Amino acid sequence: MITIRKAQTDDLDTLMDIFEQGKRIMRESGNLKQWTKGYPETATVLKDIDEGNCYVCQDGQGAVVGTFAFIPGKEPTYARIYQGAWLDDIRPYATIHRLASTVGSHGVAAACLEWCYRQMPNLRADTHRDNRILQHILQKHGFSYCGIIYLANGDERLAYQKIQR
Repeated sequence: MITIRKAQTDDLDTLMDIFEQGKRIMRESGNLKQWTKGYPETATVLKDIDEGNCYVCQDGQGAVVGTFAFIPGKEPTYARIYQGAWLDDIRPYATIHRLASTVGSHGVAAACLEWCYRQMPNLRADTHRDNRILQHILQKHGFSYCGIIYLANGDERLAYQKIQR
């Protein structure tokens, strides 16, 4: 069983290792272009922790096997969506970013998505076109593909939303 708690500064080394394992998983599945050039940077992860938006997923023995950022409020890069539309663009929402797990762990994404939905039943997420693993996971957990957004650096991402109806 996966449990979730807020990350603390002393989790940083573990989190950075999990991001490296997440990159390895992506590369092995053909996703060569997402999370490059040192992303996510230590400063980004520390900001998530400091703002109370970074969480860790622990297995039954207490080992940290995953992480994600859960960020309530408007995501600036979601202000414009192309080739589609958000399911709901009025109610408050939260965004899931930087979801990663250790190689060989199971159930991290499901636990993350279920936990986030209990906190805010209007969720958004985005991922790279080549991240077939996350696209499958999002759709399996009730997220709908909504269109394309662009990150601040201009990179394209596929956007998803799940709302309580």
